[in-house]
Amino acid sequence: MTTSPAGPPRRACTIVVAVLLVLGLALLVAACGVAGAVGDGGAVGTTASSDTTATEPAGQDSTTTEQRATTTSTSISGSDSVTPTTGGQEMTVNVYFARDEKMSAAGRVIPQTQGVGATSMRALLAGPTDQERSAGMTSAIPEGTTLLGLDIKNGIATVDLSKEYASGGGSLSMMMRLAQVVFTLTQFPSVQGVSFMLDGKPIDVLGGEGIIIDHPMTRADYEDMSPAILVESPTLGATVSSPVRVTGTANVFEAVFRINIVDGDGLIIADERVQASSGTGTRGIFDVTVKYPSGHAGQGSLIVFENSAKDGSPINVVEIPIVLK
Repeated sequence: MTTSPAGPPRRACTIVVAVLLVLGLALLVAACGVAGAVGDGGAVGTTASSDTTATEPAGQDSTTTEQRATTTSTSISGSDSVTPTTGGQEMTVNVYFARDEKMSAAGRVIPQTQGVGATSMRALLAGPTDQERSAGMTSAIPEGTTLLGLDIKNGIATVDLSKEYASGGGSLSMMMRLAQVVFTLTQFPSVQGVSFMLDGKPIDVLGGEGIIIDHPMTRADYEDMSPAILVESPTLGATVSSPVRVTGTANVFEAVFRINIVDGDGLIIADERVQASSGTGTRGIFDVTVKYPSGHAGQGSLIVFENSAKDGSPINVVEIPIVLK
């Protein structure tokens, strides 16, 4: 019997085709696997090293209390609006005015924003409210002063203000307006000092009085502008409930002072002894909660003072009008 030569070649062809199909499928799967490695891992991003410079959009800086690398440089244009990070959310910051020739904190509710430093500065330049003025708060910053920019790098905030900032006033006024800016910006833990510019030019002397500011200024440079007991929360006009948290700094004898809460009838409804972290020539911090009984809703006051080492009488008294719940 003669065997037909057609059979074996057809089988060989079939095998070759099958092998080619398997190889093609393998290549396709491999290609899909490479593409899927990015897709499955989510969006691809880059991480900057800690010493790189990051620039935020105009109108923003990075003086948030929650997140800020001290090696980051940020800039804002003072004339731009601030972009909130999330719609509808708010936060509270302080601005600082003069009261009895000493620094006094005033609270401001602002939109939750990455540009908290710039927003706080604009609130400071807007000046005290009518209620704050009635309580004796004033601003030494001349009207018409505008924020031109804010740059923060390695813990130093460089603030650029318009030329009006240097106009008018004597040495006390100059010191007060400097202290207002320094206290407002250094409330954020990421800012340790403040340098000043006028109309885009660095300055190391302010005004005709020749106030020297040739280094980043800190709160310690304005200790004479600070009250013996500086309450930073609650601020004037705040609504509080028991227990009320009271925070701030103090430089008093043996770091000890007292907090009284008084109702609208002048009755002392709470009396708390407080010890700051340091005192007697060194400014320390305090953070305490003070309880008061119910049934005293309405206008009230938070009063801080120390007892004189000489005769026990109240000295360095500061009264802050508040609303009790």
